[in-house]
Amino acid sequence: MTNTILGVNVEKLSRKDILEKIEKYISQPGDFIHIVSLNPENVVIASEVSEFKRVLTAAQIKIIDGIGIVMAARIKGIEVSRVTGVSLMEELLGLAGKLRLRVLFIGGGPNLALRLAQCYQLAYPEAKYRGTEGFKNIIKSTEYEKKALFSIVSAFKPHIVFVSFGSPDQELWLWENRERFKGSVCMGVGGAFDFLAGKIVRAPSILRTLGFEWLFRLIIQPWRWKRQLRLLKFSWMVLSS
Repeated sequence: MTNTILGVNVEKLSRKDILEKIEKYISQPGDFIHIVSLNPENVVIASEVSEFKRVLTAAQIKIIDGIGIVMAARIKGIEVSRVTGVSLMEELLGLAGKLRLRVLFIGGGPNLALRLAQCYQLAYPEAKYRGTEGFKNIIKSTEYEKKALFSIVSAFKPHIVFVSFGSPDQELWLWENRERFKGSVCMGVGGAFDFLAGKIVRAPSILRTLGFEWLFRLIIQPWRWKRQLRLLKFSWMVLSS
């Protein structure tokens, strides 16, 4: 029997399990491998947008990122392990250095992906990193931008691709272009580029452990309050399901 939360299937995957899966995929390339992060906001969007729900369902690796998903799983008696998107991204960047992989950063603000690539190239010189903004606006991308980006993908042949366009756009875009990313492990990382580049301060570790990183981000980015309304909707949907 598949364990589901509001129609999205979840499974217990530890950090070690996930990394082992990814190493196996990289050693036997061929498929498009999609990593998605499950949090209350994404699951609520999936309940409203059928295509996004299909993308989440089809993803080979689903990480339990949000503390709300952990709490919902406990209510329903489902065992899960929490692995945040930022921490997994950091693990994968280290793995790339160890295995001499090619990593492509796409998205973020102007020059942000490029700066990250340069930074990690210095930290892990055995690997190869490349960064590109890709699109000014992923919703209104131009044919020129598409051609330029996919020429980079074709020439660089990345083992790992990190995309920062925000959810659900990044996941939908990766799924739409999955044929172009065959042989790559792809992950939408939202605002992780900003954290890793030091543009946004990350919550202290104690708050992350307790599951209050969302509150810390709301305090330093009050414009996020509208997004937190989905957390209330998620709670109501879980308790009433």
